[in-house]
Amino acid sequence: MTSSISLLSGALRCELNPALGGCVAGLWFGEQQVLRSTPAAELQSVRVSGSYPLVPYSNRIGYRKLRWAGRDYELPQNFAPEVHTIHGVGWERGWMVEESSPTRAVLGYHHTADASWPFAFDSRQTFTLNGDALEMQMSISNRAAVAAPAGLGWHPYFAKSAGTQIQFAAAGRWEMGEDKLPTQRLAHAGLDTDCTNLDVDHCFDGWSGSLQLTEAGLRISVTSDLNCLVVFTTPGRDSIAIEPVSHVNNAIALAQQTGQSAESLGLRVLQPGETFTASMRIQVEAMT
Repeated sequence: MTSSISLLSGALRCELNPALGGCVAGLWFGEQQVLRSTPAAELQSVRVSGSYPLVPYSNRIGYRKLRWAGRDYELPQNFAPEVHTIHGVGWERGWMVEESSPTRAVLGYHHTADASWPFAFDSRQTFTLNGDALEMQMSISNRAAVAAPAGLGWHPYFAKSAGTQIQFAAAGRWEMGEDKLPTQRLAHAGLDTDCTNLDVDHCFDGWSGSLQLTEAGLRISVTSDLNCLVVFTTPGRDSIAIEPVSHVNNAIALAQQTGQSAESLGLRVLQPGETFTASMRIQVEAMT
């Protein structure tokens, strides 16, 4: 399995580590980090990568309890010491290189039903450097014999320093309990603030699909066709997680607890053979 792939377009360089969760090891503009970055050949853990895939769901499944179509499943603990299971299985598994060129790579992962996720699926990630932007696409195809829940997203960590600014519009924010699971939705217009003292770990819904970040002389634009956004940072961190995702945290259980449909919380229900595809774009330019 290929250990690293390097893509280059102008000042933009992206390194991938397919064997380590199909992750983006790093993204640089010249010598400056755009994402939290480590050369792919040196990366030891996906948890310190620049970005990793969230498939077949994002964020947490509360207390590792999955109830679907009248059946109960207990998923493994995969983010100790947390009691929940988190971020799906794609980030924990090796991905195969299906295509590779100087500006484009396609990675694939075939999931056979197991204790970590009881529904078979195929997933594909495409990375393209196009001028001053990294374009990413991800898909999930249900290979189970039954309808299955599905979600997609990305977990990029953007570099953060003194004076980093974030701006995006949203409709609501999900408040979180001590157990890091959502409790209630409140109306919220999004963020337009300096990140230095920002303390946030929330899922925003009704996201406009566009976000602006200014960091150390760079203007970074993040766009996606997904409409939920998880943002996480604390004042002491040198990165900020900005995660375009398809559904609200803990959406399956939340739907059952509140009576809302899974679809209203952004979760897809894929019929056998059905595919769901999402995209994300990171554009980088030097500020003048």
